[in-house]
Order: sequence, then C-alpha cells, then structure tokens
Amino acid sequence: MKPLPLPKQKNLRADCAWVIYQILEQGKSSRDCLERVQRRHNARDNAWLQEMSLGVMRKLPVLQHWLRTLLDRPLKGNKKVIEHLIMLGLYQLAFSRVSKHAAVGETVAAASYLGGTGLKGLVNAVLRNFQREELIDKGIDDPIINSGMPKWLYKAIESAYQGDANTVRQSTNEMAPIWLRVNTQQIERDEFATLLTQADIEFSLSESHPDGVILTSREDITALPGFDKGFFAVQDGAAQLAARYLDPQDGERILDCCAAPGGKTGHIAERAPKLSYCLALDADEKRLQRVHENMTRLKHNVDIKQGDATNPSKWWDGIPFDRILLDAPCSATGVIRRHPDIRWLRKSSDIDNLAALQREILDALWTTLKPGGTMLYATCSILPKENKDQIKRFVAETDDATLVPLIKTETSENPGRQILPGEQQMDGFYYARLVKSSGESV
Repeated sequence: MKPLPLPKQKNLRADCAWVIYQILEQGKSSRDCLERVQRRHNARDNAWLQEMSLGVMRKLPVLQHWLRTLLDRPLKGNKKVIEHLIMLGLYQLAFSRVSKHAAVGETVAAASYLGGTGLKGLVNAVLRNFQREELIDKGIDDPIINSGMPKWLYKAIESAYQGDANTVRQSTNEMAPIWLRVNTQQIERDEFATLLTQADIEFSLSESHPDGVILTSREDITALPGFDKGFFAVQDGAAQLAARYLDPQDGERILDCCAAPGGKTGHIAERAPKLSYCLALDADEKRLQRVHENMTRLKHNVDIKQGDATNPSKWWDGIPFDRILLDAPCSATGVIRRHPDIRWLRKSSDIDNLAALQREILDALWTTLKPGGTMLYATCSILPKENKDQIKRFVAETDDATLVPLIKTETSENPGRQILPGEQQMDGFYYARLVKSSGESV
C-alpha cells in the first residue's frame, strides 16, 4: 500500500485514522505511530488516541465485517484511509463512551483532513446506516470474527490449548493493568506506596511480587512520584519473574541478551547490586538508546553493547558468564492484550522463522556460559513452538544441558513455566531454566 503522509493539520480523528492506516496497511507498530501523532496533541487527547486506535485493533474483524456489509465497494489508492476513518467511527458508535452525535459528526468532518472532502457524504451515510440497521444488535455467526483474532492465531491457540482455548482468547482481549517495579536500590516499596497515596494515586500491592505495584487506573507515568529519581520502572508482573528466576549473585558475570528496553536488566542490577559485570546486549542500536535512558534514570551501572546474539565472537570478551538471561525474540503473543496491534503485524510464517532464530541464539550463547552456569530462557509468547518445544529440542540435542524445574509440574515432556494472559493479572510469558554440566570446559 502506498505510504500516506501525516495530515498537515492536526485533527483528533484524522490523526487516529492515520495511525490505524499505518498499522494495518504499512505494518508499523502502534508505539511508533502513536508517538508521532501524540506530539501534536495534549495529554487528554493523547489518551483518547491510544484508547481508540488500540480499541479498533481489538475489534478489527467485527469492524471489517460491518464495513463490508455497509460499503458497496472497497475504497482504493489514497482514499483507502477513509475506510479506516469509517471503522474508527463504527468503533465509537459500538464500543466507546463517545456520544453518538460526536461519533458521527466529528468523524465525517475528519475526512477533509485526510483528503476525503468529496467522501464526507459517504462516511455520513455509512455511519447513519449502521445506526439505522442496528447492526450492533445483529449477531455474527463466525467464532473467528467474534474472537477478534486473525485466523492463523485463532487456530494456533486452539491447537495449543484445546478445551481452554476460548478462555485464553478472551483473556488475550482484555485490557492489561499497569504494573510498576519499585527500584529497591532507591526506595523501599512501602515508602513508595506512601508517596502514591499522598498523590491520590490508586493502586494495589502485589502479594506474589515483592517489588510489584499495580495501578488501579491509567496514569501519566512520567508524572508519578519519583519518576525522575528512578524510584520505579514500568514492568509487568510476569517480566518481574525473570530476575527472580535467574537469581543473580553479587560478584557474578551476567549477560542479559536481547535486553532492550532494559526492564529486566534494571531488575537484575537491583537484586544483585555488587555484580562483577553485567552486560545488556541487543541487536537493535535504536532500541538500545532506551536501555541507556532507563539505566541512567534508575542509576544502574551496566555495560551496554550492540551485537548479534548468534555471533558472540563479535562482542564477547571470552570470559564465560555465570548466568545468562535469554529474553528471546518471539511472536509477543503473550502481550497482545497490552499491544493489540501485534496480532495484525504477525503472520503464521513468522513463528517458524522466529523459532529458527531462537534455536540459533540458544546454541550460540550456550558456548559463552561457564560450566555449572545457569541460562534462563524467556519469551513473551504463548505458543509451544517458541517455548516448550524449543526447550525440549535443545535439551535433547545438547549433552551438557539439564532442565532445572522452576515449578513442580514441569516434566521433560512439558518443560518450563507457561504463564497465560491474565494469570494473577500478568501478561503471557514462558520461562525455562537450564544448567550447564560442571564437567564441561568452555
């Protein structure tokens, strides 16, 4: 699809439609698109932009079904973005608190900002017909459309979870809470909780995560008490388990591989502040900038390098690591409730490609781990091919690798811990702990 420039003049709904277009037609992430348009708006409008654009991602199959029902023929070329504007209008009418009058009137007006002045009548007619025909009250007899997921992902979850598949899909579509991890090198959790209470911020303390705080409502993170002082980081509860499972000890050499944006790196440094050496490695130089920013704000001293994890000879100093956290590149299907655009950016073929890359990284990094050392394998995926199947393969093919269970229910056929979306309010995540035989020399 032809690139579409950002509208010259800002308009809330036109900018939102532009974001939706960038995701669905250009394959851009919502994070990048939203960041660009949010520079033009105030905090309240930015919250609306995020809520509406990501809401469309969650309800896309239903919205597309209604669009096909109401539109005589698809729009093409530089008019295609008007379809995305119409879907935004449908979402407002069906799933938001926006008044019906504003949902129609303001959406129609936004067409002019997208070069669609001549299509304002069409936008108005489609939205009015949607109301007139009461399509929202007419059921859609298609479980895949109702699931809000692409067909490949619907079937992948069905295959992996069978009788529990509907529950997994429903949980994946729910809104994720905002978790904070208190930086205990700067402040104790109880003291930080007092600051939140004084600022009238509603929250709960996680019983299972000693550093975890869960916000009850959406907040401007940078405005929370102690942000500039590095009192906390935003990190989901499932991701907070990484440092606990890795269990770094003072004096050790640690590698956090595929580390950007640095959440787990920071937690490692907080749990073992006297490490001999900690390396945060990532292949994406741009994303490493976030690691630098986060480590500076949190006041952690770690080494940060750009490097290809499949080729350690380019970045490794030859001294084996005591522990390695491999936060492997994955489909991110476990965090779709937090980033609903992921389901439309991923394809079925991506899974095999990612699994092949994970295998290559696992094999390469194993050579950098000292005898008796620990590797924690992690993904934010819920698909077995990236998780337990990957670990089963690695253990079977690697003579000096032993699975050390994290939970009692682990077996050689079902290795690791698979966390599903919504479990204890956490994102979907997978962990497996591997130990290298002490008799092997690097």
